[in-house]
Amino acid sequence: MKNEIISIIGIILGLIIIAFPMLGVIGAGAIVGLSILLMGIYFLVVGINVIDYNKSGGILNTILGIIMIILSLGLIFSPDLFAFLAAITIYLAGIFLIIAGVMTLVTSRQSQYGFWVGIIGIVLGVIYIIIGSYINDPFILGCLIGIWLVVSGIFNLLDR
Repeated sequence: MKNEIISIIGIILGLIIIAFPMLGVIGAGAIVGLSILLMGIYFLVVGINVIDYNKSGGILNTILGIIMIILSLGLIFSPDLFAFLAAITIYLAGIFLIIAGVMTLVTSRQSQYGFWVGIIGIVLGVIYIIIGSYINDPFILGCLIGIWLVVSGIFNLLDR
């Protein structure tokens, strides 16, 4: 039951991330901050959920979730921080996707879809960095994180 709830949360958060750039009202800092915030919440919930049977994976997910939440709140509420991090913000979100993919590969060995969720996270992180370097469009970048959360949630639902 917990796995289904977390999967549904991942799908909902991914759809929220995909929907927000469509509104076109929120600035790039808030979109990236919101994306990282929702990923952080997801990893915090997953970390707390899996700590019972996978201590290292649960601790890694929890720590990554806390770091992502703190960083995202800074990005959302501090324009100065966003201005300071503007050049590396795109890379930071891509790096977080890559780290998330690697962590999923390492910690989801018992899951039949964990490998693919990890690979998709790594590939989308690399695409995020490449697109962010050349296009710098928050709509596309937010959608990449949303896609990863939706795919991760769907694969977790299929994994029983």
